[in-house]
Amino acid sequence: MTSSSPSPFLLTTSFFFFFFITLTHQQQPSPTATTQPQPLNSAESNSVYLALYSLNPDTPWRTLYPDDGDLCFSPPHGVVCSYFNDTVSLTTHITELNFGYVSDASPNPACSPRATFPLSSLSSFPHLRKLFFYRCFTSSPVSLPALDRVVLGSVSEIEEIVFMENSALVGSIQGQFGNFTSLRRFILTGSNVSGGIPDEITKLPSVEQITISGNRNLGKGISVNVGNLKKLKILDLSGNNLEGSIPNSLGQNGNLIKLDLSYNNLSGEIPENLGNLQSLEFLDLGFNKFGNFGVPMFLGKLHKLKEVHLSGNLLGGVIPEIWENLGGILGIGLSGVGLIGNIPSSMGVYLRNVSYIMLDNNKLDGELPKEFELLDNLNEVNLRNNHLSGKIPFSVKFVAKVGRKLKVEGNSGICIDKSMRWSVDKIGSGLSGLNTCNSTTNDGISNSALFVSGGYLLQGHFGHLLCGLLCGWLVLFLVF
Repeated sequence: MTSSSPSPFLLTTSFFFFFFITLTHQQQPSPTATTQPQPLNSAESNSVYLALYSLNPDTPWRTLYPDDGDLCFSPPHGVVCSYFNDTVSLTTHITELNFGYVSDASPNPACSPRATFPLSSLSSFPHLRKLFFYRCFTSSPVSLPALDRVVLGSVSEIEEIVFMENSALVGSIQGQFGNFTSLRRFILTGSNVSGGIPDEITKLPSVEQITISGNRNLGKGISVNVGNLKKLKILDLSGNNLEGSIPNSLGQNGNLIKLDLSYNNLSGEIPENLGNLQSLEFLDLGFNKFGNFGVPMFLGKLHKLKEVHLSGNLLGGVIPEIWENLGGILGIGLSGVGLIGNIPSSMGVYLRNVSYIMLDNNKLDGELPKEFELLDNLNEVNLRNNHLSGKIPFSVKFVAKVGRKLKVEGNSGICIDKSMRWSVDKIGSGLSGLNTCNSTTNDGISNSALFVSGGYLLQGHFGHLLCGLLCGWLVLFLVF
């Protein structure tokens, strides 16, 4: 990947993924002295233990977390209980099961290398809303069962199904989603699941996030019915070896905030109607095989856009003048897309919030826009390996602020003014390796900077005068 800067958008919009794994008793309503809830029933309690032993048979779960009449009184971290107001009393039920140690802040029950899928135990939870597995299946292959059968007792209530970084998880997700009417979030990352993304996922009426990424064996394409997901806010299908084109219907997902289709084999033209995604803040279509159609003009319509990444696609063309209404952008990735022509000065005028600009490995020419110095939040500019030329137009203050992240290597025509040489070398910026620019005296006689590439040259009026004096002394010496 050419541009590897950390994404400020991913830091500031962490709602793209939630780890709702802290122990909470959702009280519906709160128990009082006169309405004490009934303890967790034995069927659900035993099913929790069965699930724990399936995932880590070497841990004495019943000893560490004894039932003592109500497992929900002190359950393992990640096992979440809630109160429900039934017809005659308050009852207690399991609503979340989070497995796999994440961190000290989220110490879910750890999974062992001998973990198996707790198939028989998960159907006993009538109010299960979240099922979460993190690095539980990483050794011997474990087949992904039919999820609607796994959570049969709560198929109409389940809201989140999450499988993260389970590299030994195999099978298919075809035929998995038919009855999940309440499912809001489905996440499947880093698995060996194959068989493509099923069309039935486009029929989920409540889904807001679909993250299916980093599943290299998944393959196939994107359903043409993806536009049916009217509540969808996050669609991340990156790194799945998907093929084909982006369906035009994707432009109908008006609530979409994040769209990531990067690192696939998608081809053709990027659909113009993606410009209808007026809520879009993050767009990553990088490292696919999109054709030579230029940088999409519709980007100028996406006024809420914060990051755009198109790197690694041979789009060709010039950088378009589309920046006037994109003042909220934080990051731009256009590395290795075959750009030609100049860098528009308008980028420095309008992109007042931008943090990084990646334009490396293109065929851009002309001079660097001085207007970049107006960008107060800019902390990285990558212009490596282009055909840019001319003098670095920035002040020492700007160069010092950006430091080594002002990257211009691989542009043989770029030089640095001699007045900046000492400062640049002193602050250790990325410009230290540049040649010093030639300059011209006021009367037009070339005075090659008196300093070129670190060496001093005696030229101009001073050089002529010094040469005359030396030559005069030499003549006198020879004569006498």
